[in-house]
Amino acid sequence: MAKTRPGIATKTKTGKRDLESYTIRGTNKVVKVGDCVLMRPSDTGKPPYVARIEKIESDARSNVKVRVRWYYRPEESLGGRRQFHGAKELFLSDHYDVQSAHTIEGKCIVHSFKNYTKLENVGAEDYYCRFEYKAATGGFTPDRVAVYCKCEMPYNPDDLMVQCEGCKDWYHPACVGMTIEEAKKLEHFVCSECSSDDDIKRSQNGFSLSPAADVKVESKRRKR
Repeated sequence: MAKTRPGIATKTKTGKRDLESYTIRGTNKVVKVGDCVLMRPSDTGKPPYVARIEKIESDARSNVKVRVRWYYRPEESLGGRRQFHGAKELFLSDHYDVQSAHTIEGKCIVHSFKNYTKLENVGAEDYYCRFEYKAATGGFTPDRVAVYCKCEMPYNPDDLMVQCEGCKDWYHPACVGMTIEEAKKLEHFVCSECSSDDDIKRSQNGFSLSPAADVKVESKRRKR
């Protein structure tokens, strides 16, 4: 059974009306249906919950409630946080609630994984989602993603990786016996599988004429 997040929940009553927007208490920030928000947890030692607003409504006493669809952090899922989960990663769950609008603390943006990897700067309000999560069963959609490196792990956009000029696969520096500092100084990298003299010669000849291949190390994130 899906867990219940702390907050003020209400049953459907008569006399309610839908609202187009809500101004977060104590701010001039306006949220609308479809926006992602940060919601105050009951435990002040925990980070705010992240949710997507599905509906905003007011009752006869002008109490504003929001129907939300929760995002889960990796550590909140049944499998827990794993090595490839990024610090700003969230899972869009099938867990819905009705909460008091007063528990909204601020707005945030949950990007698609592809769009997140294209950000020049990642702000405090930026998150990303690449999986949907079934809270009751712990299942994920999609249930498979591409893996990289010798460790065969999905890509974590927080980690620096280097690309082999031969096979085009990506590697964590530690998995190929390098430090991050050494990887940042590389001009060329060929993995052990592609490291015969012929392979090295072909890869260097192939890249030397390509302006787009001047940088072989991406310190932030790479294209999928």
